[in-house]
Amino acid sequence: MAEGEKTLVLNRKARHEYFIDETYEAGIELKGSEVKSCRMGKANFKDGYINIKKGEAFLVSSHISPYEQGSVYNPDPDRDRKLLLHKRQIMYLLGVAKKDGMTLIPLRLYLKKGKVKLEIGVARGKQLFDKRNSKKDADAKRQMDRAMSRNQRY
Repeated sequence: MAEGEKTLVLNRKARHEYFIDETYEAGIELKGSEVKSCRMGKANFKDGYINIKKGEAFLVSSHISPYEQGSVYNPDPDRDRKLLLHKRQIMYLLGVAKKDGMTLIPLRLYLKKGKVKLEIGVARGKQLFDKRNSKKDADAKRQMDRAMSRNQRY
């Protein structure tokens, strides 16, 4: 995370379910009340993915809750949201997504210089044994960190 960025929503399930090969930054087209809702952390995209249709990228199957102080004209919370990327990036991501076993998933939603941005991950799905190995590695690292912190106290 770079300086001046504030993470609003993090997709924790993504790192557990997928290997992340590359990441990209994209703007996201939101209505005014959706921006306020995102700033409050009322977004969820754990089952979301990026779909490319007719040369445009969309965030699909994500949910941004309606802003409580908004009017009756709040946008649909489950609508597809357009991502703001360069045409060359979209074509590259389309080519990558067509590869066998690759998918585009949202990793985190964050503020950068007052603008809401989405971090996109080019991901490969993990098998069950991969998930077990990841968990075992994380546990080993945690135990090593605990042992190191105990040694530093004395």
